[in-house]
Amino acid sequence: MRPREGLLVLADGTTFEGELIGAPAPGGVATGEVVFNTVLAGYQEVLSDPSYAGQIVTFTYPHIGNYGTNDEDDESRRPFVRGTIVRDLARRPSSWRATGGLDDYLRRHGVPGIAGVDTRRLTRHIREAGSMPGAFGDADEATLKAAALAEPGTEGVDLVATVTCDEPYTVPATGGGRRIVAYDFGIKRTILRHLTRLGEVTVVPASTPAAEVLERRPDGVFLSNGPGDPAVVGYATDAIRELLGEVPIFGICLGHQLLATALGASTRKLAFGHHGGNHPVRRLATGQVEITSQNHNYAVAEDSLGPAVEVTHVNLNDGVVEGIRAPRHRAFGVQYHPEAGPGPGDARYLFDEFAALIDGREG
Repeated sequence: MRPREGLLVLADGTTFEGELIGAPAPGGVATGEVVFNTVLAGYQEVLSDPSYAGQIVTFTYPHIGNYGTNDEDDESRRPFVRGTIVRDLARRPSSWRATGGLDDYLRRHGVPGIAGVDTRRLTRHIREAGSMPGAFGDADEATLKAAALAEPGTEGVDLVATVTCDEPYTVPATGGGRRIVAYDFGIKRTILRHLTRLGEVTVVPASTPAAEVLERRPDGVFLSNGPGDPAVVGYATDAIRELLGEVPIFGICLGHQLLATALGASTRKLAFGHHGGNHPVRRLATGQVEITSQNHNYAVAEDSLGPAVEVTHVNLNDGVVEGIRAPRHRAFGVQYHPEAGPGPGDARYLFDEFAALIDGREG
């Protein structure tokens, strides 16, 4: 099959040539906020992470698709990414676990992509200019630039509403007898696997009021990861504020940001975010450095944290707040992903800390 030539055009006019892969974009043009991820493996988990809703993911590792795809590695019911950008797409996957190739996976889920792009140049440009909207497809350069300029990006957009579940559902425990309610802001399946080791998990939609959660008499409440700007998910912040002090709370990624907001803090957008599987984070209580998996474009502003909130973890690359704790409210959160999927498991102890908080064995 002859390659389909295509262009990627960023909102500032920077242009890249490539070959179109995956599903055809609606109208021949795919748009979204262009970000980059530095993982060496785990491309399927990245693409199926709902936290990427509204974004086009660039993989910095040059060879993507080497080991194919399979149903077990999906982190959600379907990918919510707007598209993907790669340097070299493997045409023949090699793995005993593979049930298909990445191109077939993209086509099956309606995700457009572009390969053959100089992803090193693209990544360096994003690092210098910041994440920005982009468009790719087989349209002419002027059309693609106009589409990129018209793309709103993620700031001020409620993307959580596009990925959350429609109705509550329960995941049986694989260990422990605790009852946990998990808010679905875009929850990953790997997180659910860790939580079910603590007890039965009832997953509820993002807009569920605090009163409905408390009616379930949970032992703990979990706030999941998710996409977009935490400042526009006010309904979730309001619910968390009502839950504070009523039940132990643990938040990850967007859940961490929403917890901080409910505690009176504010958030800010990073220039190009943290997306990868090798970010060093210092645990302040011990001085230990954890290598972490991260995926976020927003962060908690440290100078907005009140005296009742302690910073527990910091990013060693840029000093961003990576963890907070509010002992009086029995609540804590981390910006990174202790469940990994993909990434290292250095921080999985945090699920044990949640269990200890529920059981009254710590703060």
